Amino acid sequence: MELIPKTVHAPEIGQVWLNSPPLSLKQLRGQVVLIDFWDYTCVNCLRTLPYLKEWHRRYAAHGLQIIGVHAPEFSFSKDRAHIERAITEHGLEYPVVLDNDYAIWQAFANKAWPAKYVIDKDGYIRFFTLGEGHYQDVEEAIQELLLDARPGVKMPPLMTPIRALDEPGALQLCRRPTPELYCGTGRGRIANAEPAFEPDKMLEFHYAATPPPDDSIELDGWWATTPESVVVAASIHDPRGSRLRLRFSAAEVNVVIYPEKPGTVSVTLDGQPLKALTVDAPRMYNLFSGDHFQQGLLELSCRTTGMEFFAFTFIGCLEIPAGGRA
Repeated sequence: MELIPKTVHAPEIGQVWLNSPPLSLKQLRGQVVLIDFWDYTCVNCLRTLPYLKEWHRRYAAHGLQIIGVHAPEFSFSKDRAHIERAITEHGLEYPVVLDNDYAIWQAFANKAWPAKYVIDKDGYIRFFTLGEGHYQDVEEAIQELLLDARPGVKMPPLMTPIRALDEPGALQLCRRPTPELYCGTGRGRIANAEPAFEPDKMLEFHYAATPPPDDSIELDGWWATTPESVVVAASIHDPRGSRLRLRFSAAEVNVVIYPEKPGTVSVTLDGQPLKALTVDAPRMYNLFSGDHFQQGLLELSCRTTGMEFFAFTFIGCLEIPAGGRA
């Protein structure tokens, strides 16, 4: 870990704050600040939260101020009530500022979820990292900058990695998974050639005779389409409901769903029943977590009109506790 020279002051941040009265970086001079860009529907962001919570517990009394910058990936995740629910569910005690217009994101020239920027006592950005991982590097930067701000403070040992895949040299636990698949007309990858995939229309889709190509989604039954999502549409002529299937390669599969009203999504893996999801809030839901990396065919079916599917995310790393191995 090597700190960035003192060349760039961090920009000011935010209007709408949760868990805290409004803050400014100017008023936080003298403290070390960790900015975390996240979205509550992002699986990669959620996997970093245990580290952020522990850093808050360890270092807040020594002058560390963590600020979560919530930059929404989907339109529904701009809703303050949804974000407040996520903060409660994940037990976040540090301040969160809403960045619905991406003003903070752009001011930092940020490029990814999650992303972490460590700012020193004088307001300079001294370390940053994009994506998951590099947890020891981040904590080392926190400790070094805290010691610079408050010489003589006794620091605890660095955190033990929570997962084996977070340990240095753990890439052998990971393989390249299916890329994130979006469902809407704007960025969607829908395999059905007919009917034409058009925004803001309710259409009847039909599966092809053979499963869809790898890393793509196929629809069957009645669906409405939007730029961000596909939506279960009612049809009294089709008692099977609306169906969606995809071929994947991963150790874990998740889906982001917005329910107009609570309902159930039935899930099969390679034709065998896997689970029945109770979908009662807009968030990410886990579909499948295996003990090995695999290829398979997932199918989701739903008869609850208004159930809205936004994106599927895939993890190529096995979820193994630290100290264990595949």
